[in-house]
Amino acid sequence: MVRLALAAALGAAVGALATPASADDAEVARGRYLVTLAGCSDCHTPGALLGSPDMKRYLGGSDVGFAIPGAGIFVGQNLTPDKDTGIGSWTGEQIVTAIRTGKTPDGRDLSPVMPWPALSQLTDEDAQAIAAFLKSVPPIDHKNAGPIGPNDKATVFVSVTLPADAYNAMQTKK
Repeated sequence: MVRLALAAALGAAVGALATPASADDAEVARGRYLVTLAGCSDCHTPGALLGSPDMKRYLGGSDVGFAIPGAGIFVGQNLTPDKDTGIGSWTGEQIVTAIRTGKTPDGRDLSPVMPWPALSQLTDEDAQAIAAFLKSVPPIDHKNAGPIGPNDKATVFVSVTLPADAYNAMQTKK
C-alpha cells in the first residue's frame, strides 16, 4: 500500500514537471522541441561542430564556420536574447520572418547554409513557438565572427567541402 501511494505521488510530481503551467509555457516547450528537432544548436552552439557542445553557452554562437567557395565563411550566430550580441532586440515577428525568409530585420541575407527554405514551411504556431523559445533562453554575451568575406582571412575553424582528389592530396603518407 505504501509503495502504491509512493508511486502515485512520484507519478504526480513527474507529471507536474512535464506539464506546462500555462499556454505560454506550452508554447515555449513546443519551441524547445522544434529547435531541438531542427538541430539549431548544431550550428549555433560553441563546440557542437567539433563534437563537444558547450551547453553553458547553448545557442550562443558557433566557433566553426562553413566555407562556401566565392561567397566566404558563414558562422552560426548568437541566437540568445542578448541585446548586444544576440537577437535580443528582435521582436518575435522579426525572428519568425528571419526563420521563414532568410532575411534579418535590417534586410541582410542569412547564410546560404541556414535551412530557411525548409523552415518556411512551419505553421504560424510552430514558427511563433520557436521565437518564444529563443526569447526564453538565457542571454549569452558572445559576439562571434562572421560573416567572413571570400577574400578575408579565416579567424575560426572552417568546415570546407572538397572534391575527393583535393581531400586525398591532403592525407599524410605512411
